[in-house]
Amino acid sequence: MGETLVALAGTPEGARLATLLALTSAFAHALFGALQKGRWDPWITRAAIDVHIALFAAPVALFVVRWPTGAAWGWLAGAVVIHLAYKVAVARAYDRAAYTVVYPVIRGTGPLVTMAAAAILFAEAYTPLQWAGVLLLSGAILSLSVLNLRTSPGIDRQGLALGLAWAVGAGVLVAGYTAWDAAGIRATPDPFTFLAWFFLLTALDFPLMAAVRLRRTGLPEGWRLLALKGAGGALVAFVSFGGVMLATRLDKVGQAAVLRETSTVFAALLGWTLLGERVGRARAALMALIAAGAVIVQAGS
Repeated sequence: MGETLVALAGTPEGARLATLLALTSAFAHALFGALQKGRWDPWITRAAIDVHIALFAAPVALFVVRWPTGAAWGWLAGAVVIHLAYKVAVARAYDRAAYTVVYPVIRGTGPLVTMAAAAILFAEAYTPLQWAGVLLLSGAILSLSVLNLRTSPGIDRQGLALGLAWAVGAGVLVAGYTAWDAAGIRATPDPFTFLAWFFLLTALDFPLMAAVRLRRTGLPEGWRLLALKGAGGALVAFVSFGGVMLATRLDKVGQAAVLRETSTVFAALLGWTLLGERVGRARAALMALIAAGAVIVQAGS
């Protein structure tokens, strides 16, 4: 299967599959973000998800795919470090400010930086129209955060400032891990080897940190429901992170990253349908601009 996927890279069929994978990843990532924000400490929630990611990935990594060799271990080690930094930044942001405020900042910061990094690191060429599209998309995403901020009651200004700072840092790390993962999966002969070991190794850190916390606090209330949420979150994570990495293996890294950031549209829709949040005309207009930016980037190639 890995050889078939590699053979599609750089072909029109591969480009179409990359688009589908990136959009599917966008929806999954919005759902994944919402799962981390809820009644439980986001650190413990992420740990519950990671435990199940490791449990699901271990048999595949150990007994199904080929084991990594040579430089692949270096790419995986780097992925562990940068994804840990990203997860810490996201948890800090969710600790300090509302999900609907910080999530668009995280996702809005990444696309422009990712496209710039892809142009430099992977020699990807983008047209002026595509740059205009990513500026439109990122600007609309960040505007969505501002709008959500203005309608948030009882704002803790100090907490908000810290939350936004962590969110911007997480957004920069999104660009960093997108470029790093794309290079790693391209450097590994079988992309599924990289994916299986990526999920296993990057899922070990938060459970260890959570174990230290739980020694002091004990199991949280409703831990059985949390465990079930963790299992669901793990399945969503495979689609979210695996989908976009496969998309970067098939087509341009920058385009896949931009398409994935339509996750903010899906996040707003999830907030409206599942959390009872109001959308309103302004949010609907911004979501339309985000979608238009993604279309421009895709059509301008």
